[in-house]
Order: sequence, then C-alpha cells, then structure tokens
Amino acid sequence: MVQITKEAALEYHQSGRPGKIEVKPTKPYHTQTDLSLAYSPGVAYPCLEIQKTPDDVYKYTDKGNLVAVISNGTAVLGLGDIGAMSGKPVMEGKGLLFKIYGGIDVFDIEVAEKDPEKFCEAVEKIAPTFGGINLEDIKAPECFYIEDRLKKTLDIPVMHDDQHGTAIISAAGLKNALEVAGKDIKQAKIVVNGAGAAAISCTKMYCALGARKENIVMLDSKGVITSDRKGLTPQKALFATDRRDVHTLEEAVSGADVFVGLSKGNILTQAMVKSMSDNPIVFALANPVPEISYEDAIASRPDVLMSTGRSDYPNQINNVIGFPYIFRGALDVHAKAINEEMKMAAVHAIAELAKQPVPDVVNDVYHVNDLTFGPKYFIPKPVDPRLITEVSAAVAKAAIESGVARRTITDWEAYKNSLLQMLGQETKLTQKLHDTARRHPQRVVFAEGGHPTMMKAAVQAKQEGICFPILLGNPDRIRRQAQRLKLDLTDIQIIDMRADQEQGRRATFAKHLFEKRARQGYTFQEAYDKMYERNYFGMMMVEVGEADAFITGLYTRYSNTIKVAKEVIGIRPEYKTFATMHILNTKKGIYYIADTLINRHPNQDVLVDVARLSAHTVRFFNEVPRIAMISYSNFGTDDNGSSLEVHNAVAEMQQQYPDLAIDGEMQVNFALNRELRDDKYPFTRLKGLDVNTLVFPNISSANGSYKLLQALDADAEIIGPIQMGLNKPIHFTDFESSIRDIVNITAVAVIDAYVEKIKQSRNG
Repeated sequence: MVQITKEAALEYHQSGRPGKIEVKPTKPYHTQTDLSLAYSPGVAYPCLEIQKTPDDVYKYTDKGNLVAVISNGTAVLGLGDIGAMSGKPVMEGKGLLFKIYGGIDVFDIEVAEKDPEKFCEAVEKIAPTFGGINLEDIKAPECFYIEDRLKKTLDIPVMHDDQHGTAIISAAGLKNALEVAGKDIKQAKIVVNGAGAAAISCTKMYCALGARKENIVMLDSKGVITSDRKGLTPQKALFATDRRDVHTLEEAVSGADVFVGLSKGNILTQAMVKSMSDNPIVFALANPVPEISYEDAIASRPDVLMSTGRSDYPNQINNVIGFPYIFRGALDVHAKAINEEMKMAAVHAIAELAKQPVPDVVNDVYHVNDLTFGPKYFIPKPVDPRLITEVSAAVAKAAIESGVARRTITDWEAYKNSLLQMLGQETKLTQKLHDTARRHPQRVVFAEGGHPTMMKAAVQAKQEGICFPILLGNPDRIRRQAQRLKLDLTDIQIIDMRADQEQGRRATFAKHLFEKRARQGYTFQEAYDKMYERNYFGMMMVEVGEADAFITGLYTRYSNTIKVAKEVIGIRPEYKTFATMHILNTKKGIYYIADTLINRHPNQDVLVDVARLSAHTVRFFNEVPRIAMISYSNFGTDDNGSSLEVHNAVAEMQQQYPDLAIDGEMQVNFALNRELRDDKYPFTRLKGLDVNTLVFPNISSANGSYKLLQALDADAEIIGPIQMGLNKPIHFTDFESSIRDIVNITAVAVIDAYVEKIKQSRNG
C-alpha cells in the first residue's frame, strides 16, 4: 500500500489553487449579450417560469445535478469530533468523488451545529438549492434522528452515506461471498462487531436480503448486546440477542459463518478465525487497520473469504462503488427520496456486476488479467466503468417503479449511453460506429489471435455484435489462453496457418500471390513460404474473399506490415500511395489527423494523395472535409523544403478540386483559430469555416501532434490508425492499443468492408 506522509498530503491540498474542487460556468459568458442572458435582465424569465411551475427548476437550473455534502464534523473519518471547519477537506474530497465517478456537482456545506433540531432546521432552509442531500460524518445516535427527520420533511433524496453506502456495498459483497461459499443467507450465523451507524444499517440490509435476526449476534465496546442489558438505544435494541451463552467476541465467532467488523483494528485473532465454520466469510472493515490483517486471516484459514476496506487487498468494501451512482440514478428521475427499493436495487446491480467479465481498464489499473468471480473477486472494483450504467439505471428504475420519481425514463439504452458520454467513457462518434457495424457485421481476421489483448478484443467485438471473428494462431494455445482468461470462444473460428491441414489453402493463396507478383520477382516457392506468416496469410484471406477485413499490428513493425499490405492487397489504382489517419474526439470537436504512420518524407505528389485520401475518409464518416495543410510557415512566407512541397500540393488540390474547402500552407494555430486566420489572411478558401482535417507535412509532425494531444488531454478520445487507400479493408493497431482501441478499429474495418461490398455490387 502507498505510504501517505503528512508532508505529501498537506502539499497536495495547498499546492496551486488551495482545496480540491471549484465552480465552473456552463454557459457562454464572453459577450454583453451572454451576461445579459445569464443575469439581468434575461434571468428574470426562468425565475417567473419556476414560480409558475416549481418543477421547472430542474429544467432551468443545476438543481437536478447538484448535491449538498453536509456535515457538522462530529464523526470525521476515524478522527472523531474535530469540528465542522476541520472536516471541510473530507467534504471537498467527497465532492471530488461525486464529480469524477458520477458527473455530479457538489457544494460542500459545513454546519457548526451539534444540536440535531437546529442542524435539521439549517438543512431544511437551504434544501431548495439542491437535488439531493448527502449527510456525512455525523456521529451516532444523532445521525439516525437527523436522517429520519430530513427524509420526512424534504422532497429530495437524503442519504447518510456512512450508514447506507457501507450497507449497500457490504450487502452486495455478502450476497456474493455466500454464493461462492455455497451457503444460504437464511441459515447463515452472522457476527457483527460494532454497533454504530454503519453497523446498524449494514445489519438491517442483511436482514432485508434474508438474514434472520435470531442468527445475528451484535457486539459493541461492552461485549455482546443482549436483550436484558439496560439502557440500550432503540437501534441497538433492534439487534439484541436473547442468547445467554455468548458474552465475548471469541464466544460469538465460534462456529459462525460470517464476521463483519465495523469497529477497530486487530481485535479478531487467528484462533477466532480458525474456530469459525467451513469457508468462513470475514469482512474486516475497520480502516486503515482492519480487525484482522488479510495476511493473518489467510494464514489461519486458507478457505476464508476475506474483505477489507483497503484497496491493496482483494474485495475492497468501498463506498465509492455506491453513492455516486445511487445519487446519479435518483437525480436523473428527479426522485423525491432514496427509498429501500432503490437501495436494494443497487445491492443487486453491484452483486451481479461482479459476475460479469471484467473490462480491460480494471485489469490495467490493478495489473492483472485474470479477475473472475470467486474467492478473490466477488465485489466490483471501484474503477469499473460499468458501475455508472448498471447501478444508476437500476436505482432510477426502482425509483420509477416505487413511485418516488418525478420524471420517467423509457429508453434505457439511450439513458445508459448518455451516462457513458457524460463521463467520457463513450462518445456519439464511437457509439455511431458501433451501431453501424452492428447492423452489418462482417468476417474479421485477427492476426495475433493468441495475444491476450487481441483475443479479448475479438471476443468483445463478437459479444457486441460488431463482427464474426477469426483468430489466427495455434488452436491449443489459444484455447488454453482463453480458458485462463475466462473467455468464451464459442462460434469463433480459429485457423492455424501453419498446420498440415492448411496445405491446400496455403497453396491456393501462394498461387494467387505468385501470379499477382510474378513480374516483381516472386517465385511460387517464395510465395508459399510467405503463407506461414500471419500477415501474409490473413491478408490473403481478405484478398480472395474468405474474410472481409483484417486487423494486425500488436506484434509486427509498421514497416513490415506496410510492405505486406502493398504486396498482397495493393494500393487503389487512383492513388500512388496509401496513408493512415487518427481521429481525435476532443472537447472542442472532432479532428482528423493525417498522415500519422505511413509516409515518412512525402513530396508534393504524396501530399496531394494524402489530402485526397483524407477528404474521402472524412466523407466516409459523414462529415464535410475542411482541410488545413500544415507547415511551419504561412502562405508562401518560406519557399524551401517541406513548406514549399505543402504550398505546391495546396495549389494542385485547389486547381483539381475547386469546391473543396482546403488551404495552406499554414501554421497549426491559424488552422484551428478561425478568427485569427480570417483576420490575418482574409483571402483563404477556409474563410468563415472551422477546420476539421489537418494534413501534416511529414510523419514526425503528424504522429507527434496526435500523441502530444493524447498525453495532454486525458479526456480526448483517439480512434486509429485508420487505413486510407488500400484495395481492401486492412487495418493496423500498435502494441500500445487497448482492447477498446482494437474494438473501435474493428468497427471501422467492418464499416469499411460493408461499404466496399456495396460499391462492388453497384459496379458488378
């Protein structure tokens, strides 16, 4: 686990702008008109509309995406009653988590009031500002009263996350852990060590799942809570046991199926764990020091199913798995409350998600590739990108069905897509590509079929209905790899191009290549030997019509792949070269960047071809090309080297294509700043237009530019490289490509193949 020092933590919070969150405007504000619309006199109109129809506040303001994180600082982390102001860093941190995981805006509000009545009055007075209230770090038993009262007096969701967040996540974990252990919750003997707000709420949730009170033993600092103990609070009395044979933790856990610790560190011993039943479940949730360390628990009982609150061990019970998505779903239907139905919907959605194949982003973060449902993985990881769609949708649906929603959702797929777009996990561009490919799936050959990333991408593309995958490689190795990765290869064809049974196919492919390249010095034997190589074999499958598209590049150098593509597939007759393009989907819009991989030092003729190919490809994506040809100089100010080549290429393009919006040579800042360009160079053919396509003078500048933007803008989505100019759909990846990158390229390849078939049918 990373060691956090006091000095590092203080520097983190004070460096640059103090604190962790800020408020940003969401509407234009640069002109006088903008300001008049934002404030006076324009703002009066939405005010009057809200006065007339109060629910219109969700239409005209941020109320529907704004949560108050409210605390009085009486139970801050493990620090206790440190005061409202001292708790502000925690509340800001909560606001940060709401934003990055749920896209939810937060005002953190620290109320210097310990009296529950006065605290509630303060919250009730400010509630009209918010779409939801997240109560935080308020000590028990006051927190119970505060939450209950605010739920009754307010018509927006109210949740004390310290109680219910832990309850929801641990209930999902317990549900799955019992399934892994082969135990029935109705029969399970459960020990809960701790009787604070979180422990009470967790135990209530376990009972809602089916646990029986008579099978539950709860302990506080005085020992087992029994029904004959004097002075019990109503919350503790709810779980007081009638048993008289247990008084200590040691006696309680003996023979128990489940231990849930919400107390303090190092109080559960190895001997106690050994005394539990077979396949014991231990949730040691005290933080940062659990009731028993992971190492000690595993050493005492190898069959133990273990959870902690720490990220450096399996099965972390982390509230961030729940609260951003619970509030997200509640806000999106303008819910009046977060009720028990919504909480239980979250429990089931979280539990079910752990049983699904794990996305590559989760494996990458945790540096593993074999997370599968079982003893070491029965709770989703906090970074799982599917939480926002699955949990939020489940909560929203439960709100609608239970009658607390003001707004109804009918198209759930569209709703989930909107959530992905909001957090930048999915965009309209990739969604459109995948939807189009799903309508016309094609046969796609994956060259490196045994590579884990390529294999996962192929399986995912099949699951999404994008293509019919064909994997090249040794079938036994591929199946062993798939079994290790828990991948289903059903209906996925595997071809071993080196196997004896492929002799006939190799000979056919070799004959075709020999006849095609005979006058370039090829012999049949040389062509036959090439068919033992995955790129030659796979491309020949496309060339002769046994497949529709080909994906390669994780192992092979671009220079070699380019050579093979030219030999086997060939360049379209109307061009002298081929090229690649990367699409950058940024906050400022979509940009098409060429040529990023193929032509190192293009001359005028090659630049003309790259520009023509770029225009064609941009139209392929249903955009009107507006092309700037980039250089270090503007419009003839330097008449040497690459600048001159670009200048002449522009002149040739403008002469051949008088209706095409293309100009240059120009520096990239003039290309991307319309006002600057139009003011300085009013003669340009791009006047009044926003450039969407950049053609660079060489591979170094194009490749460096898109990678620089990728490194600087974490939110920018990059799709590519997209092949332009080959006779058939042959597309490349590189060793850095993620599963999602390859799936995106596969979607492009499928569309490319489908469009090619349409052209052939029209011409034939």
